[in-house]
Amino acid sequence: MLSKLTKSSVKESIACALHECRHKTLKLFEGMDDSTFRSQPHPDFSPVGWHLGHIAYIESLWLLEHSAGLPCLFPQYRKLLAADGLPKSERVQLPNLEEILYYLDTVRNKVLEHLEVVDIEREERLWRFLIQHESQHSEIISFVWELLKREEGALEKKVNDAPSYSNITEMVEIPAGEFEQGQDSIDALDNEQPAHKVYLNTYYIDQYPVTCGQYRVFMAAGGYENYRWWSEAGWQWRQTEQIIQPLYWCGDRNVDNHPVYGVSWYEAEAYSRFVGKRLPTEAEWEKAASWDAQANCRRIYPWGNELPTSENCNCDSYGALRYRLIGQTTPVDAYPKGQSAYGLYDTLGNVWEWTASWFDNYKGFQSYPYIGYSQVYFDQQHRVLKGGSWATRPWVLRSSFRNWYYPHMREMFAGFRCAAD
Repeated sequence: MLSKLTKSSVKESIACALHECRHKTLKLFEGMDDSTFRSQPHPDFSPVGWHLGHIAYIESLWLLEHSAGLPCLFPQYRKLLAADGLPKSERVQLPNLEEILYYLDTVRNKVLEHLEVVDIEREERLWRFLIQHESQHSEIISFVWELLKREEGALEKKVNDAPSYSNITEMVEIPAGEFEQGQDSIDALDNEQPAHKVYLNTYYIDQYPVTCGQYRVFMAAGGYENYRWWSEAGWQWRQTEQIIQPLYWCGDRNVDNHPVYGVSWYEAEAYSRFVGKRLPTEAEWEKAASWDAQANCRRIYPWGNELPTSENCNCDSYGALRYRLIGQTTPVDAYPKGQSAYGLYDTLGNVWEWTASWFDNYKGFQSYPYIGYSQVYFDQQHRVLKGGSWATRPWVLRSSFRNWYYPHMREMFAGFRCAAD
């Protein structure tokens, strides 16, 4: 540990988080060949190698150039690795993995030197933002790699005629009343702030995410062929793309008790209509996941304010340790210790969950650290997802965290649960 960090518990915690987060990022690249490093399996996502370099670029830009006032260490990478530098299709022309790793190490060494002298009380939010930035890009790396494996036919497809799931259909009543949405903590991102009171009428929400077994019923009933379950935009998308099943569907009945994932917002909406329900609003989801009505307070996590562990959710490889399913989902009822105060399972980790809400600002929103992080996406074209997935790092795993994607996107590890009035 850096010598001067022992004088500041905040600096020490940041240094530990930087180290742990980077260690997890680099594990994703162990044994990766050059072709995989540079490949672009989907036009909307950059190669995994670009994301690795971008992590170093943003860290250098904000902590070394903006904060420390140092000149750009690697100006030759600015156009290539900036988010607004090159079109995604041109980002395959990358330095090799060894060169990018040297870039990361050089930047990180300078960053740790700066951490020793920085006024952390003034800049703590920025440092915690950048830990979360790396975490978010590492999750993108995870699902881009998943797309690559599918492209190469490396994903095993097993079919077992004997279902091994219980028919989980329970809904939970959420009584009318106020709750606190959002968060104002030092690590809260700009779109999570400010925390504010919201009143909701009584509603019902699924205790569990929709499972593969439940979704199989929709498919078997011709759900993809019957326009009555689809919105006009959703039906047009389904016909244009000729979608007949979720992106990550494998047909294995042994995972019928796992959450369905790799579905677009349109698919989630169609299923909800098929079962006579609807998607929950973002506020409904967050209240059910975070509000403790008895204590009249918001919990950071569904189970309380204690950090995620292998006992309460499937995230950041926790599920892999318990179920030996590296990079996969776990049964929706596998974590009883992770229940919310209202009794919901699996609200954090396993799969992201679509909501009915458009991504928009809360009243009093202030952009941080730059307008382009959240504000440009308040365009009524992106739907909110909540909860995180098995690939989500703990630094971005909390009930108030907001993710957002176009409704046609399904490459991220997204599922859903239903609600009703």
